[in-house]
Amino acid sequence: MEYVQVFLIGFFFSFIGSIPPGTLNITILQLGLEEKIKIALRFALAVSIIEYPYAWIGVQFEYLISSSPLVIENFQLIAAVVMTTLGVINLLPSRTSTGFAKKFHASGFRRGIVLSILNPMAIPYWMGFTAYLKAQGWIDLGTTGLLHSYVLGTAVGAMALLSLLIFFARRLAPYVQGSKWIKIIPGLVLLVLGLYAFWKYLM
Repeated sequence: MEYVQVFLIGFFFSFIGSIPPGTLNITILQLGLEEKIKIALRFALAVSIIEYPYAWIGVQFEYLISSSPLVIENFQLIAAVVMTTLGVINLLPSRTSTGFAKKFHASGFRRGIVLSILNPMAIPYWMGFTAYLKAQGWIDLGTTGLLHSYVLGTAVGAMALLSLLIFFARRLAPYVQGSKWIKIIPGLVLLVLGLYAFWKYLM
């Protein structure tokens, strides 16, 4: 049951973390709109594959940081600060162009690999999220099996979100392009989690 729990938590936070418009999901939308479904699916698969090691690296960094006695004593407070900071950063205006100017052709898989490697924000994201989830007692990654269940969930969550974008591109494109809510929902979720952690720390 623990394996399923950590998998689902990794899946959920990866899914919502992949929502904000960026190079990867805008590319997926473009391919979906052009009905290049096979290329788009290979691109999504490549993104998901890279999500796995990036999430794993993020967890390893979290292990290193949380092994410090000072961090252990103030774990709840640090988790609250990290989540609140991530929330604020996500709510700030993005400098990434969300236009459909770039067209990706040929091998969607190779392009997905390259763009994902050049977009390593998943590492600090998963480092912060893992610290927060552990501080709240929502996950336990004490075994190799639990760790890989969690990381697998992050990869599958990213694949699920990108697949939705592919098959519902025509319906979702206007929302992803123009809706402010789509852009700020992940930031609001992070901010609420951070404030919740502050509340638990002060109680």
